[in-house]
Amino acid sequence: MAAAIPDEFLDLMAEKFRMLADATRLAILRSLMSGERNVTQVVDETGRNQANVSKHLKMLAEAGLVARRKEGLQVFYRLNDPLVERLCKLVCETIVEEAQKDLDRQKRLLDGWSGRNPGAA
Repeated sequence: MAAAIPDEFLDLMAEKFRMLADATRLAILRSLMSGERNVTQVVDETGRNQANVSKHLKMLAEAGLVARRKEGLQVFYRLNDPLVERLCKLVCETIVEEAQKDLDRQKRLLDGWSGRNPGAA
């Protein structure tokens, strides 16, 4: 049996999950999975507006999921938590597996229906 999760961890875990429970933040993290980016690059890659991206980058940095580096007037961001990419990959794999199971069920349903007489009730 897996080790029990200590109560003290639950709030910390919930905070990480909260940071991952927003499509804009996930789009930002996806952008940063390709490497370090400045705000302008993240805006371009996510299609979100600059104020929104900046707000979410600040939240992600405060949560420790991204790190920031200042170079002159520009600020560059990068992933700071290896869990992010692994967790996103795991969730995507699960989504694909579930979609494949749904397709297989629908195919069986259609295959079962195709041999029936449409005029029979």
